[in-house]
Amino acid sequence: MVQGFENVMRHPLPRRAPQVSYRQAEPGVVLAEPGTLAVFGFGAGAVRSADPRWLGVALESFDAPAAVEIWQVAEPVTPGRSGDLRWSAGGGWLFAAVELDERDHGGPRDTAAAAYAQLCRFLATRSERHVQRLWNYLGDINQGAGDDERYKQFCDGRAAGMADFFAEGFPAATAIGHHAAEPRLQVYLLACDQPGQRVENPRQVSAWRYPRQYGRTSPSFARAMALPAQDALAISGTAAVVGHASAHRDDLIAQLDETLINLEALLASAGMAAGFDTQSPLKAYVRHPTDAPLVRDFMQRRLPGVPVLLLHGDICRQELLVEIDGWRYA
Repeated sequence: MVQGFENVMRHPLPRRAPQVSYRQAEPGVVLAEPGTLAVFGFGAGAVRSADPRWLGVALESFDAPAAVEIWQVAEPVTPGRSGDLRWSAGGGWLFAAVELDERDHGGPRDTAAAAYAQLCRFLATRSERHVQRLWNYLGDINQGAGDDERYKQFCDGRAAGMADFFAEGFPAATAIGHHAAEPRLQVYLLACDQPGQRVENPRQVSAWRYPRQYGRTSPSFARAMALPAQDALAISGTAAVVGHASAHRDDLIAQLDETLINLEALLASAGMAAGFDTQSPLKAYVRHPTDAPLVRDFMQRRLPGVPVLLLHGDICRQELLVEIDGWRYA
């Protein structure tokens, strides 16, 4: 065997990142395109599809018509189902999603535990077991006081369900409250057959080190994840948090300013150039519908040309009015 080829076989090249984009399109059209790993519609009006690669996200879009989000890879994709879990895989990448009704599982804690246990069992059977990014959407996220708040119960259940699966470190993640009528928990992820690199924000306490005031179980996520080829940064839900404290209560514009500072700090920590461009799709989750025009105007002024999905969602802390996540390609 040629020595160079042998080295490549022992040390395969890092997987190139999936391409994430937003587009006005019918799901069937996009799902028929080569390399489509997953497609997401938003809100009750999203067109439905039985394809396992399709997920209707329980967050309403402030844009009409709402775009779909598309993940695409460079190789053929195989989809499938396993119980409550839907999945697709191709080119070393894996999409997997679970949707559970809380009425079948006894509330947010036990539903989260069941969802994460299913996902971790499935991942344990796959070569693509290195989770890069997770999304969590649940209803009434801020309902309840103290440790009984639904988000804190979700964090307890998530930790129970994942057990020691993420013992080496947590992936990037988002947790947002939806306003759908059904008490539904949606969890979906992007995983790879190669590990990524976790990225933290020096302006913020790492989420898993939060003090007790934020619940019995600290949130389980990294602030961002550099994907295996270091060609993209998957950015967790980012808000106006400095240290571990929320900043600028009741001041939407100040919270947006602080959030952009945090996003730039993440880019610097990842060794990326400052700023976002037309290939950097973001989502902005907005608590109050009346704030949506202000957020849209702010994003257009401060991040001109950057694709932004504007979604109605509750942030995991009641005092926070907006949160941003997304992707930055190198």
